[in-house]
Amino acid sequence: MKHRLIKYLLVLIVVLFSMQSSAQQDPMFTHYMYNMSVINPAYATDNADVLNVGGLYRSQWVGIKGAPTSATFFAHKPISKRVELGISVVNDQIGDVVNENNVYVDFAYVLPLSDEMRLSFGAKAGATFFDTNFNGFVYSDPIPDPTFQNNISKVFPNVGAGMYLFGKNYYLGLSTPNLLMTKHLERQDGITTTGVEALHYFMTGGYVFTFNGNDNFKLKPAFMARAVSGAPLSLDLTTNVLINNQFELGVGYRNGDSVSGLASFYITPTLRIGYSYDYTLTNLRNFNSGSHEVFLLFDLDFGKLSNKGYDKSPRFF
Repeated sequence: MKHRLIKYLLVLIVVLFSMQSSAQQDPMFTHYMYNMSVINPAYATDNADVLNVGGLYRSQWVGIKGAPTSATFFAHKPISKRVELGISVVNDQIGDVVNENNVYVDFAYVLPLSDEMRLSFGAKAGATFFDTNFNGFVYSDPIPDPTFQNNISKVFPNVGAGMYLFGKNYYLGLSTPNLLMTKHLERQDGITTTGVEALHYFMTGGYVFTFNGNDNFKLKPAFMARAVSGAPLSLDLTTNVLINNQFELGVGYRNGDSVSGLASFYITPTLRIGYSYDYTLTNLRNFNSGSHEVFLLFDLDFGKLSNKGYDKSPRFF
């Protein structure tokens, strides 16, 4: 049964990445490996009593007027041996004009394939809140494009799905967070004013290497591939080194786009912060000073806290 499930997973990966969907729109994160539940609803852990909470903030192409900023928040926890529930929120903003919020409830069902291998199937359901505000917008053309003359405020239902194969020191995931293609604008009087939310397909993977049984030095390569028709395949390659299970340093590369430096450390055994800087490789580097990203991760162990008399989570943010 185990080999049959893995075979089906690999076949589905090939099929999904062969499908056609138009240009990339979902926000990018350099710390994608710590943002898995937002990308893939099947992301799951083996920590039955632990609530995982995290947030990321990204300021892209600093120095360009109207450059995008993105933020995510996520929380998830196993509620039984095979079921994990969570929430995920993504905010994507372009200047003061476009503001999009995606709010989801995530569900994952985990199948044990062996003592250490798990295969999880996940689904997410929620809504996209899309708003534009062109009040005070400065137009470069003497006759403004009709597309940018009316403010928009719409809500779109959406669902996503994914699979996640993981073990003690590796993971492989496949997902599409937004299965419904929604139209933000319309086409009228022969004028193209349509904004379509295209399907994005994500494939992620990572492995943790230890050397000579030394648990104080770990090498953690990871990748994320993102496919959308009408745009080149986006591939992130990252390698981090974890020292003494406390400090982490790494480098990353996004094909045809940027190179990155990453760092993180544990403030406490359950609280972790991190930062990354992206240097732009395209012609845009002449107009911006790079991209910055920070993250905060927190693990709340209800099993340990219950033994200490706590009955609720301390305030985190």
